[in-house]
Amino acid sequence: MIRVLVVDDEPMVCEYLGAILAGGDDVEVLPAAHDGAEAVEAAVRGVPQVVLLDLRMPGVDGLTALPHLCALPEPPAVLVLTTFDSDAHVLDALRAGAAGFLVKTTPARDLLNLVRVAADGHAVLSPRAVRGLLAPTIAADERRQTARRLLDDLTDREREILALMGEGLTNKEIGRRLHLSEPTIKGYVSRILLALNCANRAQAVLVDQRARIS
Repeated sequence: MIRVLVVDDEPMVCEYLGAILAGGDDVEVLPAAHDGAEAVEAAVRGVPQVVLLDLRMPGVDGLTALPHLCALPEPPAVLVLTTFDSDAHVLDALRAGAAGFLVKTTPARDLLNLVRVAADGHAVLSPRAVRGLLAPTIAADERRQTARRLLDDLTDREREILALMGEGLTNKEIGRRLHLSEPTIKGYVSRILLALNCANRAQAVLVDQRARIS
């Protein structure tokens, strides 16, 4: 079972997301939390594999709670919840270790699958939405050039795999697409993260998307 914790200061949002997630026979929805402090306490108690975390909450906000969640002995995959795909705080969350983000308008039919992808250790990022996030920071041309230099150090195969990671594919799905074994893909992913100096797949995809913006 995939244990999921929903953290949002709006009870109706928690109930809505919880009801959708409860429809999955492989998902256990933990009692919701309504601010960052409650989120950390609930994660310690329930040890979720995935946390859906709102960033904008009164009291202790999601961005403050995120490092504490990532530092737990069994850290969950944290998916940031946001209303707008241009929310600049999402970039800070991805840099702080979030596994990805979901816009709150994500269709119900997609939510369960995205949670499963995150629980399996993969990034949950929409390339289109990531471009929207990065658009306000295009003026920071140095970051874009740095991203491009990092990608120049990757092999063609590594860049191909990184692009497929950006599509949200799992190692198994990438292996099937490229006719390679899952352990082989896992090795490529490890080398990509090392070459890009990234802690997780979400950060690596962010580098790739930044480099692609013209």
